[in-house]
Amino acid sequence: MPVSKSKAIKGQPCVLAGDIGGTKTRLGLFVAGKQRPVARATAKFSSRQSGSLEAIVDQMFARYPARINKACFGIAGPVINGVCRTTNLPWVVSEKKLQKRFGWQQVRLINDLGSTAMAIPLLTHREVKALNSIKVHKNRNIGLMAPGTGLGLALLVFVDGRYRPVASEGGHAGFAPADESEMDLWQYLQARFGHVSAERVLSGQGLVNIYDWLKSGEDITESPKIHQAMRAADPARVISENAINGRDPLCRAALQRFCRIFGSIAGNLALTGMTTGGLYLGGGIPPKILPALEAADFMDAFIAKGRFKAFMEKIAVRVVLNDRASLLGAAHCALNL
Repeated sequence: MPVSKSKAIKGQPCVLAGDIGGTKTRLGLFVAGKQRPVARATAKFSSRQSGSLEAIVDQMFARYPARINKACFGIAGPVINGVCRTTNLPWVVSEKKLQKRFGWQQVRLINDLGSTAMAIPLLTHREVKALNSIKVHKNRNIGLMAPGTGLGLALLVFVDGRYRPVASEGGHAGFAPADESEMDLWQYLQARFGHVSAERVLSGQGLVNIYDWLKSGEDITESPKIHQAMRAADPARVISENAINGRDPLCRAALQRFCRIFGSIAGNLALTGMTTGGLYLGGGIPPKILPALEAADFMDAFIAKGRFKAFMEKIAVRVVLNDRASLLGAAHCALNL
């Protein structure tokens, strides 16, 4: 279990923050700082090797004994009435059960995209990468898209002088083709899956689906070397790496189409949420494909909204580089309970 080298806890009251995903869980002990929460200790655990969140919290406290009165966890799945049935784990996580089990005064479960969204106003300029030159406007609605294992979407709405996160399951909404080629892609996926969600094309597996669709055509032939590499390693990683280094035309075409679809769906979210405060790209994939996102395909598709093109051109677009943004947002939530 990798654990950070943060300062030991010396009895001061802390809040516990968590970022719970299907593969890994990060926990952190935080205190209030001048600008944003300050981590005193953080640790990473395997979610799949643990029977429950409570078991992971026990491991955290065994290593870092601390006085806790508040906790917040960003969790991958819908939270309804303080309960989350995790999407990719056989867990049922409950605010009330956690509160009773550990004796905390307050516990909050929020969707992990909601916790990431809460961190956005706290990020420094070094923790984001601009995809356009538009200035970020404060105190306006913000949008967040996070493709990784799945696709997460969220809004940060500015109401009554503060930001309020609005989580969603928008990644499972229907994929809308933007041209004839994408209509063919939709038909290909519809034959395989029935319902074609945005997540089917905009996630790690989505990139593989796009690659398979292109491979099924007659325009580009798959390289035997790439085929073998995809059998030995993560296929999405093989595709993206060979696309960015320019070694394989089929990989390049797949990632290029992925970025166009990414831009189009990001533009839809920006319109839906009137995100004049910026549209942010989080999750595991965007930082890894920055060269592809900086090419024209993403931004061209983002602003291609007909009569609203001029409106879209005024929205700042940023990539979140801080891979612990969800944990930071959960700590901010805990400190403000």
